[in-house]
Amino acid sequence: MAKYPKNYMALQKKFPELLTAQEKAGKLAKKAGPLDEKTCQLIQLAACAALRSEGGVHSHARRAVKAGASKAEVYHAVALLINTIGFPTTAATFSWVNDIAGKKE
Repeated sequence: MAKYPKNYMALQKKFPELLTAQEKAGKLAKKAGPLDEKTCQLIQLAACAALRSEGGVHSHARRAVKAGASKAEVYHAVALLINTIGFPTTAATFSWVNDIAGKKE
């Protein structure tokens, strides 16, 4: 069973229908096109980086690896952001990815 952040669980408890709808929207978006799960997760990782969402980066880095992305692919996806979101945000994102991808399995 997946371990969710406390804030997510609080939202789930307070607004269960809303969170169910949000999760369904994400699943429908993935089914709407030809991208595979790994690519979807790398795109969502990049979006979370741009938003400076540490939790989102953690989540999508973990999901990307689970979907078949190598650690090198995850780090490369982040490196591609340097001239789009800037060095400081990219450097922070590398740190957040390293929290996940840097761990020994």
